[in-house]
Amino acid sequence: MSAAQSNDVPRGQISSINGWNAAYLDEEFNRYKADPGSVSPDLRAFFQGFELGAGDRAQGPKVENVSVFAAGVVSLINSYRELGHFAARLDPFGRPRPRPQGLDLASHGLSDADLDRLVETTVSGLDREVSLRELVAFLEGRYCGTSTVEFMHIGDARERAWFIEHFERGAAAREFTKGEKGHILEQLVRAEKFERFIHTRYMGEKRFSLEGAEPLIPLINHTLEHASTLGVEEVVMGMAHRGRLNVLNNVMGKTYEQIFTEFEDNWDADFADGGGDVKYHRGYSGHRTFRNGKTIHLAMSSNPSHLESVDPVVMGRARAKQRLRSDTERRRVATMLVHGDAAIAGQGVVAECLNMSRLDGYTVGGTIHVVVNNLIGFTTIPEDARSSHYCTDVGKMIEAPIFHVNAEDPEAVVAVARLAVEYRQTFGKDVLIDMWCYRRYGHNESDEASYTQPILAELIRQKSSVLQVYAERLLNEGVISQQDVDTIGERLSQALDAAQAAVKQKPFDPTIDPGSKRWQGIGGKHSFDPVKTAVPREAIEEVCAALGRVPEGFKLNPKLKALLKSRAGLLESGTLNHADAELLAFGSLLLEGTLVRLSGQDCRRGTFSQRHAMIRDYETAAPYVPLNNMREIGLHGTEGEPGTPGSDGRPRQARFNVYDSPLSEFAVVGFEYGYSLADPNMLVCWEAQFGDFVNGAQTIIDQYIASAELKWERWSGLVMLLPHGYEGAGPEHSSARVERFLELCAGNNMLVCHPSTAAQHFHMLRRQVKQPFRKPLIVLTPKGNLRKETSNVSELMDGRFHEVIDDPAFADAKPGDLAAVSRIVVCSGKVYHDIAERRDAAKRKDIAIVRLEQLYPFHTAAVSAILDRYPKSAQVVWVQEEPRNQGPYLFIADQFRTRLGIDLPFIGRDASSSPAVGSKTAHKSQQEAILATAIDKHGQQSAGDTTKRASPATPGRKPVKASA
Repeated sequence: MSAAQSNDVPRGQISSINGWNAAYLDEEFNRYKADPGSVSPDLRAFFQGFELGAGDRAQGPKVENVSVFAAGVVSLINSYRELGHFAARLDPFGRPRPRPQGLDLASHGLSDADLDRLVETTVSGLDREVSLRELVAFLEGRYCGTSTVEFMHIGDARERAWFIEHFERGAAAREFTKGEKGHILEQLVRAEKFERFIHTRYMGEKRFSLEGAEPLIPLINHTLEHASTLGVEEVVMGMAHRGRLNVLNNVMGKTYEQIFTEFEDNWDADFADGGGDVKYHRGYSGHRTFRNGKTIHLAMSSNPSHLESVDPVVMGRARAKQRLRSDTERRRVATMLVHGDAAIAGQGVVAECLNMSRLDGYTVGGTIHVVVNNLIGFTTIPEDARSSHYCTDVGKMIEAPIFHVNAEDPEAVVAVARLAVEYRQTFGKDVLIDMWCYRRYGHNESDEASYTQPILAELIRQKSSVLQVYAERLLNEGVISQQDVDTIGERLSQALDAAQAAVKQKPFDPTIDPGSKRWQGIGGKHSFDPVKTAVPREAIEEVCAALGRVPEGFKLNPKLKALLKSRAGLLESGTLNHADAELLAFGSLLLEGTLVRLSGQDCRRGTFSQRHAMIRDYETAAPYVPLNNMREIGLHGTEGEPGTPGSDGRPRQARFNVYDSPLSEFAVVGFEYGYSLADPNMLVCWEAQFGDFVNGAQTIIDQYIASAELKWERWSGLVMLLPHGYEGAGPEHSSARVERFLELCAGNNMLVCHPSTAAQHFHMLRRQVKQPFRKPLIVLTPKGNLRKETSNVSELMDGRFHEVIDDPAFADAKPGDLAAVSRIVVCSGKVYHDIAERRDAAKRKDIAIVRLEQLYPFHTAAVSAILDRYPKSAQVVWVQEEPRNQGPYLFIADQFRTRLGIDLPFIGRDASSSPAVGSKTAHKSQQEAILATAIDKHGQQSAGDTTKRASPATPGRKPVKASA
């Protein structure tokens, strides 16, 4: 039985007079004398409040002289801090919760006879001497009321002391003014009226109602308003569909007219091929001015029904905004995530994000997590949904504090919201708010909840709304009158009616501009127009010089000396490989003021020991990033931005941010995708350790990277570097699964490239931020060929990226010289070098090799122009290393057939359910068969294995009109 099912509340280890032996007290007292802050708050109060020994205190406490009553009181207080939350009145239906034994007086050597004994003020935390009875009532009110907090699991004594001061003794006891109570009431009215209106006017429409959890609106609003007083200028938010429409309206400022237009479905979205998304997945952004006069920019990220997938996207987006504001303390841009109780406990990406939350490359200075705890997930009850006691227990993995609050007490909800944002701004760490509430309807408004939860459904049916209960409470307190309540309701009803009437006459655009001022001049329309990416020799010289030097006194690993020397002398050697070209692309962009971010598992060094973007002192392990030491660094959001003159008069360079990521694909790719949304003028790259591992991020790829432009009009220039190539390394280290990316390609939504040379790699990366549009770029990068010198440095100074490359062996050939060509091998990436070497070794002059460097968008005109150079009788075949059902073949064959009228025969491995074989011997045999079929056995194929033949389906070509 899980902890969630058990009635036996965990008791924990209770500190009491029976557990504090003399040796322990002596040791702790000595620590206390040296540094009072080094001991726990309960012991510190104990030592401060009582004479612990006879005579000289400096001799230390003697257990026989300790007051049993005093020690018992301290132990009781500590127990409330540790276990009080188990007895808190959190259930919205008022059902009792099992009370921990540790809260009984007897557990601490106390009894009812002690209730009227006086307790020292330094122990009680109160400002006056009280009886034990009063102290117990005080602790019950703080820790066992409608709000409570878990914080004793936090290792930092300063943080525990903060909660004792702010929750136990401070803000939890704060009284709300009449005006504040009225403001809370009005927000509840707005939340409930909005839901009721849609429910009656758009019956049967899914909206994933907030009803039963309406206090979420004052919770978020007060969090934001209080954050604005503490220096927050921008908040990036993420949440799933439950209550999203209500939040969009009552928090984000999306108008009734915009929302009703989506319900009326009378807006003609500007999508050539359809698109868009349901209304409860869309994002929104805008400015919000609060009663205190402060303004915050709010951004709600779009997200699909894949619960929690938006979490890393929000974090990455906020991190980029912090960078652009030069918010190094991470206090001006904050993040807020709204979770469901089943999702936060059940989705592993939550733990991945929490793990990232304090890492140097991924921290955002703390996220405020709000859990709308409906006590159910779709139809699944907590006993079937988690093994932990609370759905928020996952937060304890990073020692995050956790507030629990009963939504039936809106004032308690607002109080913990204020404390949560204060904690975040004070300590820069994550904090969780677990708001216990309910879901008035089923999973959606047409779902029948009583099928699976008949008792809960009946409790909900009989329950008055939060608004009704709170309004009655304020009426009884004399804060408001019934006329006040009626007036608020009538005013909102009139506004809702007027908005619906207006929409029926004329729809209102429910979307927002997908870009911002940073995106001016950047769009989403793809073009094959050449982009200038060449750089002057001086820039190459400057980058090479930086790559080849280290600071004075830096002890370089002896094995790296040759590498740095070769990079410093690239211009003299004249040739370069992929690894060199990548760093030259990064460095040249940095000199031009373009920020570059690269993250991934082991990417600082590089999986294949090829990059060494960060090197470490051989003796001290101190880090050094050569590309951050070309010129003075310019910081965005400051007077010294990249491009402005430095102290030496030269324009400042941008910063190269390179981070080894945690062992995650899902969260890290989501983070980098979110980062890429903030500014199109940054090159944001993620590298897989091996391309095969990218499938760990498939949710982000499917739901965001491939489809966000069509669904949400969100543009991204994220670069995914995926090592790919068949080299006998086995099924999990060969394929980046390019077929999966190509399957998702449509409407020019992504760029999929497989560069075969270093120069192509260089120009491809620079093109990504130079072209006038942004598309995610999927790159199949080499592994074994990383150090293969495939280009001349001069190609970086006068070249550009080519989507298709003709055979260099026939580059200068005249039409008459091509008559002997009887086969045109079309391929991509690494296999080109293998085929070319085999062809040249065999001295075959009748075979031409054409490379597709960009698999998508398919450049029809360029391919057609190259093929037209060769005889029409020449057979065109496709060669790849991947199995027939994998790799680019099926996609490219369809492009050739539909765009060029060519049925493309296949040479490669047989179809397989696994990417590659595990045996090196078998791999070599298969690779040999591919090359033999492509080159040696041209014209003499057998009818056997497809790795040994090319299907002669259509040896010739049908001429068609070429188009792009």
